[in-house]
Amino acid sequence: IIEADPALRPFKEQILMDITLEGLRIQLVDEQNRPMFQTGGATLRPYTRDLLRAIGRALNDVPNRISLSGHTDSAPYAGGELGFSNWELSSMRANASRRELLGGGLEPGKVARVVGLSDTVHLNRDNPLDPANRRISIIVMNKRTDEAIRAEGAAVEFGAEEAAAGTLPLSPGGNGMAR
Repeated sequence: IIEADPALRPFKEQILMDITLEGLRIQLVDEQNRPMFQTGGATLRPYTRDLLRAIGRALNDVPNRISLSGHTDSAPYAGGELGFSNWELSSMRANASRRELLGGGLEPGKVARVVGLSDTVHLNRDNPLDPANRRISIIVMNKRTDEAIRAEGAAVEFGAEEAAAGTLPLSPGGNGMAR
């Protein structure tokens, strides 16, 4: 898609793709002189909007649902963690990206999860302020990940034998909470 579109071709260096345990991960990363968003906000630059819309159209061709994550670098805000912080910023940017994917034609039911991860998962662990740490991750989820997300919050019933023995298994969501 990127190679075929002359308007998007200059941004191919800002797109990283790899396979994770969750599925195909597409990461759109900031570059020093080419940020994806307005500084300190969730307003997308026009080229980022075009890129996300093209990706949204392409993702309709696969049956898998997606998960979106917003990431920031470790530059703190003046208000500290109790005010507007990288948590809010990463969440807002992930949701703005979701809207652009939908604007490009992505079917709304294909979005399974939108999360902000602040600066907790750096792309460049050696430099927490690297612009590449500011990114959007789109995971085209494999069947196992999608099933795990669908199972979150599902009630699990246990027999009296398990309860008496104190060997309650983990819930399907894997959060360690027995129900």
